[in-house]
Amino acid sequence: MDLRALLETTLSGLGYELVDLEVANGGRLVRVFIDKAGGISIDDCTAVSNHLTRVFAVENVDYDRLEVSSPGMDRPLNKEQDYVRFAGHRARVKLRSPIGGRKIFSGVLGEMHDGAFQLLVDEKPVMLKLADVEKARLIPDFD
Repeated sequence: MDLRALLETTLSGLGYELVDLEVANGGRLVRVFIDKAGGISIDDCTAVSNHLTRVFAVENVDYDRLEVSSPGMDRPLNKEQDYVRFAGHRARVKLRSPIGGRKIFSGVLGEMHDGAFQLLVDEKPVMLKLADVEKARLIPDFD
C-alpha cells in the first residue's frame, strides 16, 4: 500500500494538504504534517488524527503511534505548488550539487518557470531547478 497516496487522498477530502510524511522505527511511528489556508490548530490535528486512526484500521495500516502536526513556521517546500504559494517569502534552499561552489542559498522566493524558480539572493536573482533541490524550508518572519 502506498501510504503517501492514501494520506493525500484522505486529507484532501477533509480540506487539508499533506505537507510531509515521516515513517520511523520500522514503520511503527507515523508522523503526518498537515496544512490548510489560514493555518492549523490543535483541533485540526485532533480531528485528522481521529479520522486517520479509523482509516488506518480499515486499510490495515500497521503502526504503533500516529502523530499529526502542523509543518511549523519553517515549513518545508516539497512540491512546485509550495514554491508558487509562498512566492515573496524568505526561504533557505540546499542543493544536491553546488552551483558556483555553493550548495546553500537563502533569499526571497520569486516566480516559477518550467520546473525552475527564482530566488532573490542579496538583491540578485538566481534561477534554481526544483530537480536540483535536496531540501528547502521557509525562513520564519518574526516581524
